[in-house]
Amino acid sequence: MYIKHRFSVFRALYWTKGAIAGFGLYSTAVIVAYEQGFEQVAIPFLPVSLLGTAVSFYLGFKNNSAYDRLWESRKVWGAIVNASRSWGILVTDYVTNHFATAPVADDTLKDIHRELLYRHLAWLTTLRHQLRARKTWEHHTATDDYYRDYYGVIELGRESREGAMKAFLDPTEVDHLLARANAATQILAKQSSRLRELHAAGLLDDFRHMELSNILVDLTTHQGKCERIKNYPLPRMYATLTVFFVWMFIAAIPLGMVAPFADMGMVWLAIPGSMVLSWVFYIWNLVGDYSENPFEGLANDTPMTALSRTIEIDLREMLGETDLPPKVKPTNGVLM
Repeated sequence: MYIKHRFSVFRALYWTKGAIAGFGLYSTAVIVAYEQGFEQVAIPFLPVSLLGTAVSFYLGFKNNSAYDRLWESRKVWGAIVNASRSWGILVTDYVTNHFATAPVADDTLKDIHRELLYRHLAWLTTLRHQLRARKTWEHHTATDDYYRDYYGVIELGRESREGAMKAFLDPTEVDHLLARANAATQILAKQSSRLRELHAAGLLDDFRHMELSNILVDLTTHQGKCERIKNYPLPRMYATLTVFFVWMFIAAIPLGMVAPFADMGMVWLAIPGSMVLSWVFYIWNLVGDYSENPFEGLANDTPMTALSRTIEIDLREMLGETDLPPKVKPTNGVLM
C-alpha cells in the first residue's frame, strides 16, 4: 500500500520509461513518413476520437472493477483485525475458573490463553503466506520480483512459512499443518476442537463457548472472502481486451494527429502531443492492471504484513508480554 500523499511525477515517468520511449519513436516515425511524402499515413481524427471515447468507457469499467477488488480486500482485513482483537479479549476474559468444577492453577490458565492467542497468530501468518502464493495471472516479470524483494515481501516459499509458524506453534503441530492442503483452515479447526476440550473441562460455559465459536465462524468467513479474491481473477477477457483496445488507440493517435498539426504548420508538435495522449491511456490501464490483484506482493497490495504485526502486538500485550516486535515500517513509501 502506497502511503505518501501522492506519487511524484518522476516516479510515474520512471515506471513507464520504456513505453514513453516507444511512443516517441513511433510518433517520430509517423511524422517523418508524412514529411517525406507518404501522406497516406494520415487518417481523419474523428474515428480516432470515437475510438478513444469507447476505450475510455471500457477502461473505466475495468479500473472500477479492479478498485472494487482492492477495496474489498482491505475491508476484509479490517474485519480480520476487529475479529482478532475480539478473540484476544474474550479468550483472556472467558477462559477462567469461574464455572470450573475442578479449578486449574493461574499459570495453567495463562498457558491456555497464550496457546489460543499464539495459534491465532499462526493462522494470520499461514493465511498471509497462502494469499501471497503466486498465481499465473499475477505479475511475474524480473522487475516485479525485484520490487517484491525491495519491499521486503517475506511470505514467499515453504521455508519462510514454516519458520514463521514455528514462532507461534509447536514444531510437531507445524509439520502436521504443512502436510495439509489448506493449513489456515486446519488451524481454525484445531482452535474449535480446543474450545470443545475447554468446555468439557468446565473452563468455558455454554454461552462463552458459543461466543468464541462465533468468532471462529467469522474468521472462517473472512478467510473465504480473501480466497475468493485471490483465486478468482478479474475475468481475463476484460483484462486482455482492454490491453488490445488501448494499444489500438495508441497506434491510431499519431496517424490522426499528424494532418491537423500539419495544417497549422506545426507538424512536429504532433510528436509530443501523441506521446502525452498515449501515455495517459497507457498508465491509466496500468494502474488498473496493478490494482486488480491485492495479494500479489507489490506496491498496491493490501498491507497484510503490517496489519498482522498490529494484531500480534495487541494480542501479546493482552497476555502481559513486554518484549514486543516493532511495527512494520514502509519502504520508500510502500507499506506491505
